[in-house]
Amino acid sequence: MKFTVILLPSADTDLTYFRTHEQRIILTGIGTHLTYDATIETKRRKRLDPNPIAPWELRIDHYRIFYVLVPATQIHVVAIGYKDHNDLYIRGKKVDL
Repeated sequence: MKFTVILLPSADTDLTYFRTHEQRIILTGIGTHLTYDATIETKRRKRLDPNPIAPWELRIDHYRIFYVLVPATQIHVVAIGYKDHNDLYIRGKKVDL
């Protein structure tokens, strides 16, 4: 099933934190892995335990894309961050899940 991916303003702000080549990697990963079958868990996509950010996560290298499935065929990307060991950072600030 094909999905329409929408970056929410919060995710757009998160994306501007990264350098241009990192933004390309992230956006290419979103286009590749979330456009089709975003509801199927894979090595890169997984459903998360209840948390304050989002119910789904996409992993692209050490980058993390958090998203919500909206009824119909839309995906809202709500946050973009990166992992450093076991710590998650969004806009350079550590976030506890």
